[in-house]
Amino acid sequence: MERTNTELLNKIQSVLAQALKVEVTDISPETAFGDFPQWDSLGHMELMILLEEQFGVEINADTITELVSVQAIYEHVAG
Repeated sequence: MERTNTELLNKIQSVLAQALKVEVTDISPETAFGDFPQWDSLGHMELMILLEEQFGVEINADTITELVSVQAIYEHVAG
């Protein structure tokens, strides 16, 4: 992974940790919806709002259901 991609991944992991109120070290590239009790439907909506704010990306109803892992979020933000 090139440097820019690693920085983006780190920022996504940081946003996820903030939204779920966990340590950033608990978030890996393999982390997915349901891995933490707080990543439920309510936690997911909070995460989507933070992603929009932090990365300036639009997340619509279709996208919300697809962004259920660090990898999927990364691909959406990077794309």
